[in-house]
Amino acid sequence: MSILQIASNQRIAQNEGNLVSNMDGEKVMLSIKSGKYYNLGSTGGRIWELIETPATLQQIVETLSAEYEIEASVCEEQVRTFLTSLSKEGLIQIREEL
Repeated sequence: MSILQIASNQRIAQNEGNLVSNMDGEKVMLSIKSGKYYNLGSTGGRIWELIETPATLQQIVETLSAEYEIEASVCEEQVRTFLTSLSKEGLIQIREEL
């Protein structure tokens, strides 16, 4: 799987049409469009919260690195992998910041 390339001037945002709920500390989501269920987990759920308002990759990584006490480079790699999965499922959009 090729990892999503995200430029520093791009913002990541949720696509509309998804129902999200908390279940035992993890976020689960139903895509209205595809009818698929997704378990985002606790960390994935946190990323989902962070892109409720469009955010840059750097903003997401900075927030998660502080909250989870993880090295920024490791965090960025894991966030990119997660965002790649969301992108392939059509759950997020990546847009240029003006």
